Amino acid sequence: MNMYRVAGRGRVDQGQPVKFTFDGQAVTGCQGDTLASALLANGQHLMGRSFKYHRPRGVVTAGSEEPNALMGVTRGTGRFEPNTRATMQEIYPGLTAESQNKWPTLAFDLGAINDRLYMLFSAGFYYKTFMWPRSFWDSVYEPFIRKAAGLGKAPTEVDPDTYASRYLHCDVLVLGAGPSGLAAALTAGRAGANVVIVDEHSEMGGTLLSEPQAQIDGIPAWEWLKGAVSELDALDNVRRMTRTTAIGYYHQNMIGMIERITDHLVTLPKDAPRERMWRVRAGEVVLAQGAIERPLVFDGNDAPGVMLSGAAQTFLNRFGVLVGKTPAVLTSHDSAWHTAFDMAEAGARVAAIIDTRDIVEIALQDRAKLLGIPVKLGHTATATKGRLRVKGVRVNPVRAGAVGSGEWLECDALLACGGWTPSLHLFSHTKGALDWDADARVYLPGRKSEAVQIAGAGRGLWGIGAALDDGAKAGADALKCLGTSAAASSYEVANDRVGTGEFHKELPTDRSPGKAKAFVDFQNDVTAKDLRLAVREGMRSIEHVKRYTTNGMATDQGKLSNMNGLTIAADALGKEPPQVGLTTFRPPYTPTTFGAFCGYHKGGQFEVTRRTPIDSWAAENGAEFEPVALWRRAWYFPKVGEDMHKAVARECKSTRESLGIFDASTLGKIEVSGPDAVEFMNRMYTNPWTKLGVGRARYGLLLGEDGFIRDDGVIGRMRDDLFHVTTTTGGAARVLNMMEDYLQTEWPDLKVWLTSTTEEWATIAVNGPNARKLLAPFVEGCDMSNEAFPHMSVRECTVVGFPSRLFRISFTGELGFEINVPARHGRALWEKLWEAGQQYDICPYGTETMHVLRAEKGFIIVGQDTDGTVTPQDAGLTWAIGKAKPDFVGKRSLDRPDIVAPNRKQLVGLLTEDPKTVLIEGAQIVDNPNQPKPMKMIGHVTSSYWSESLGRSVAMAVIEGGHDKMDQTIFVPRADGVPIKAKVSSTMFYDPKGERLLVE
Repeated sequence: MNMYRVAGRGRVDQGQPVKFTFDGQAVTGCQGDTLASALLANGQHLMGRSFKYHRPRGVVTAGSEEPNALMGVTRGTGRFEPNTRATMQEIYPGLTAESQNKWPTLAFDLGAINDRLYMLFSAGFYYKTFMWPRSFWDSVYEPFIRKAAGLGKAPTEVDPDTYASRYLHCDVLVLGAGPSGLAAALTAGRAGANVVIVDEHSEMGGTLLSEPQAQIDGIPAWEWLKGAVSELDALDNVRRMTRTTAIGYYHQNMIGMIERITDHLVTLPKDAPRERMWRVRAGEVVLAQGAIERPLVFDGNDAPGVMLSGAAQTFLNRFGVLVGKTPAVLTSHDSAWHTAFDMAEAGARVAAIIDTRDIVEIALQDRAKLLGIPVKLGHTATATKGRLRVKGVRVNPVRAGAVGSGEWLECDALLACGGWTPSLHLFSHTKGALDWDADARVYLPGRKSEAVQIAGAGRGLWGIGAALDDGAKAGADALKCLGTSAAASSYEVANDRVGTGEFHKELPTDRSPGKAKAFVDFQNDVTAKDLRLAVREGMRSIEHVKRYTTNGMATDQGKLSNMNGLTIAADALGKEPPQVGLTTFRPPYTPTTFGAFCGYHKGGQFEVTRRTPIDSWAAENGAEFEPVALWRRAWYFPKVGEDMHKAVARECKSTRESLGIFDASTLGKIEVSGPDAVEFMNRMYTNPWTKLGVGRARYGLLLGEDGFIRDDGVIGRMRDDLFHVTTTTGGAARVLNMMEDYLQTEWPDLKVWLTSTTEEWATIAVNGPNARKLLAPFVEGCDMSNEAFPHMSVRECTVVGFPSRLFRISFTGELGFEINVPARHGRALWEKLWEAGQQYDICPYGTETMHVLRAEKGFIIVGQDTDGTVTPQDAGLTWAIGKAKPDFVGKRSLDRPDIVAPNRKQLVGLLTEDPKTVLIEGAQIVDNPNQPKPMKMIGHVTSSYWSESLGRSVAMAVIEGGHDKMDQTIFVPRADGVPIKAKVSSTMFYDPKGERLLVE
């Protein structure tokens, strides 16, 4: 019906109706409406229920700071989204919206019983209630918390939409397209700078959209706005972005922004993303985000129909909607008087302007008198009436601090204004300092940590004229910082609404403070008395008060509640707000979809799959794959009719008896170079490196400062000043980061350079008695004999004509070589070796066979046979520690009492009593299966496999005092009650003397 729509007002197209549904009922709005403005136009103020008490709630704001009007929204694609702000969602034909947090209906919600039982839900009730009796936690408390947690219903269907992401660079990024933002963009754009101007609403203008009465340089505000936007569009160096929210301000002027691309469209373009994440790097940023109106705190301030006066002004002048036909205005600031004037001129009968101040500018009082609006100065509001929509407000005079008797004023909307708070969230993300202005009672931007300018209301300037001039200056200052000059324009503004006011912690009342329901955080139902209770119960920091009461933890993240909460807590403590502290503003600025953060990483692209140069050959030849760290690796190569067990047994047998070939390209590879490379290696690794000759290789063990094993790998010395370091597949980035950290913070004097080369080399391992026979014909520049090229050596040569770093090493215990060639040659080398190896029945093997072969030899895998608490002594690797070295990372920790204490968990081998029984990895170990439960676990199985070479199972485990338990029997409990017996043994199950490494 649009009974509250004002003909001729607003910027929506009243001649183009739009039909949608709200809670199953058909509703008609206009093209350009938001959900909130369309519902208000139809007289619908009740839009949701609060979280804790399920109190009826209506729209409070007209922007992204809205805490109450949250909807579940469905569109034809099948996408459902909860917690959509009705003030930001534009309507389109077919839109389906549902109110939240109610049952069975919005008007009749059984959950509202909580409101009657509010004494049971005081601040911090969960800390007190859920502690006793302890037995209630599992059966009562936890189920209750899980059921009550969250707002709205989580989607159950797969998100059908796509999301995109892009990078953008510019000279000047202007965030906010109100008067100050537009002036800054015009100044910088006219000077030729590359400018991006961003606003979260569907059109630019900010305050100008709500105050069309102003004239700028003799031109009506909306005409000036149209001209400014047209000028910006005509400049090739300027990009305008609407429906785009800056969600985070990061180091070195990186801004994260979310652009809503299709949420307002009737028909979705093919393949168009719903949202796009922009990562913008700007030379200078201009923050022109304006200010947020502050609610007044009084009993009943949460009733539907009680909203901010600035929001009512926006709904009227931008959307052509009267939020009430008999509104009352409650304020402590001049700006709300102008809202009352606009409402009266649009046909509303304003019940009264109730101002807490005793003195107000005469011109405002005269204007009110001219419009027939009653004025009550020096008054407070002490209550409202009306359950599903406000029907009246009780008004009381305040004289010398005493509250007099009240009278009821009938009204169908109550428009409140407690002043304005500069929006400093993004500035706070940069760790810039905030300065407390004791006179204005607000925080203002102080010391800056990024290349940023703050303009307009964001730094406490009020009025369109001041915002325009300050924005122009900010644009010029930004260019000056970039080494360019520009003249800042000056603007003449008529009919400007420059106001002043005062702030209240909460309005004086004639009721007992313990009975008044004066809300500070509307969504979470936090009242002023909750905050005072938190202080009485020991909370001294505002961060503690926040968590104890949940004030500021709603989806608006305290945009409306933080300052009121701070001033109330400070008053209760008898301190000034800066002494109590300020809560931390964190990204994102507004709630943001997971899809926007994921971008293209969805489905098959959710996680990047890294493939080696040989991966395609493995796929073509029937490999089964497994994920290892970030890589896809060939797991095993089954033949027809083989399961994994049979395939792995065959691969092991073929490798041990003749020749196996393995793709080891995923191994981490780091070059350590420079004059001090050997000193750096000595300090990082446990092993000594000074005497390692060029062309030789050594097993390297890396510890953390705590003395526990972090990584390992074979390291070759290519030159006096160059080492080729290999790491575990999953440890490459971690090891490089650790090296860089020490090099930059502990040893900056060392002349060393670190280069990640993991992706630069394709690595192929050939193992088995015929490995040398296969390779020798293809190698040039290297004598392949045992004498000239002994085990643990490295040579630079060519293999099949490709430049290579050829290692003679083995992770299988067989004669082995690892060939590193430039990655682009990896598959070609593999295919050449594969073809030539047919005469030796060459067998490709995967990671599972590699695990079996190395376990037979007792070679550990860091992260599997170690768990972050295993030392070299525990793993039997004391031989890898340079005894004469003065220091290395972790050396001092190796002498700690707990590290050398007896009965530590140590790595040992296990041989099951029944050779065919394969233990389960991770299985717990006990020394007495007949002990009462819970049994004492003395360790666990780390690796366990069937060994085709040995004809039995083998396992490795960490066991308390394991090295002293050789040949003793341990037990692995099973679910059926019959434990598995196993004997503790050496980890070296196969070829303990290493004779197979020396095959001629």
